[in-house]
Amino acid sequence: MKTLGILVGGGPAPGINGVIAAATMEARNHGVRVLGFYDGFKWLARGDVSHVIELEIDEVSRIHFEGGSILRTARENPTKSPDALRNVVEALNKLEVSCLLTIGGDDTAFAACRLSEAVQGRVAVAHVPKTIDNDLPLPQEVATFGFTTACNLGKEIVQNLMEDAVTANRWFFVTVMGRRAGHLALGIGGSAGATLTVIGEEFPEPRIPLQTLVDILEGAIIKRRASGKGYGLAILSEGLADKLDPADFGSVERDGYGNVRLSELVLGRVLKERVTESLRARGVDVTIVAKDLGYELRCAPPGALDILYCRGLGYWATRFLLDGHTEAMVTIQGGKMVPIPFQQMLDHRTGKIRVRYVDINSESYRTLRAYMIRLEPQDFETPGQIETLAHGGRLDQAEFVSRFSYLGDRRS
Repeated sequence: MKTLGILVGGGPAPGINGVIAAATMEARNHGVRVLGFYDGFKWLARGDVSHVIELEIDEVSRIHFEGGSILRTARENPTKSPDALRNVVEALNKLEVSCLLTIGGDDTAFAACRLSEAVQGRVAVAHVPKTIDNDLPLPQEVATFGFTTACNLGKEIVQNLMEDAVTANRWFFVTVMGRRAGHLALGIGGSAGATLTVIGEEFPEPRIPLQTLVDILEGAIIKRRASGKGYGLAILSEGLADKLDPADFGSVERDGYGNVRLSELVLGRVLKERVTESLRARGVDVTIVAKDLGYELRCAPPGALDILYCRGLGYWATRFLLDGHTEAMVTIQGGKMVPIPFQQMLDHRTGKIRVRYVDINSESYRTLRAYMIRLEPQDFETPGQIETLAHGGRLDQAEFVSRFSYLGDRRS
């Protein structure tokens, strides 16, 4: 009898249970034993085979409606040492696992790739793309599962905050999850009609001066004031913090894959303090509230699209393995199962999984950018506009141009 192992790595995303359910049902319908590993690679990397559950159809047939993960999840990196990787291989052999299905983002995909090399064909390995960051190397029109549900729930939360901003005449700086790519921030900001959204892809340079982000946000506040509105909401992609000097935040904490724990860097709070200080020094009274948005989205019950999508991913990933294939991320593109070999997913300059970034030259991004309120090149083209904006920021015209005109140059 074949044995299928299933594990979940990285952060939660709506739809995980749907993948587990579909994979379990398809495997059991073909007489294949199914083992669920708790907490990702955590226990396997220690050689511990006791944190395992045997999955049956009756136990999983309705879990696709639920958020979270019945197998939980963890960011354990089994490639961090030869011993950890060897422990995983030995644990899989001990449990007689012939096929392994990993569910996760780029870090879990990288671990699956390295594990597939280590097992040397004794275990077939397939990966299912899961992340609300939407940053795995898929065609632009193909989302990772969980992204659609997270965008929809995030939109509703941001809409409520925007109503609060209008009612209380204040600003919100909302930091949205997305370690490297700004897809989630842009999806939430665009669908909710946020005042502006700032993402890391706008900055090709490896480091962003903190003052540049301060100026973008302060410039947007000034532009709103010049139009008679003292309120607004700015969405900030979490990945912006990854391009800032860590010294701006003090000590930093890293996860098992060496990534800075961006949620600990309080990006919104730092920017709130800097922008508030700058404006109040000139007598501009503004209330700014910093909030983080991300954990509220990850374990939400999946929407209809993600339920259907995850059922297809779980089913076809299992079929891929049972049909004797291995070493690929299983995707659904144009209604068809398309496996992407692990080696094609690697960025051979870094040895890591390639990241799908927001294309800021695309029509879809340019459409969203057109609806944002922020300083643009045309704001510095006519004396009348300069005078209006300078008055809104309580600056003389020369000071306004000297301080902010470079923002227009970045956009031109």
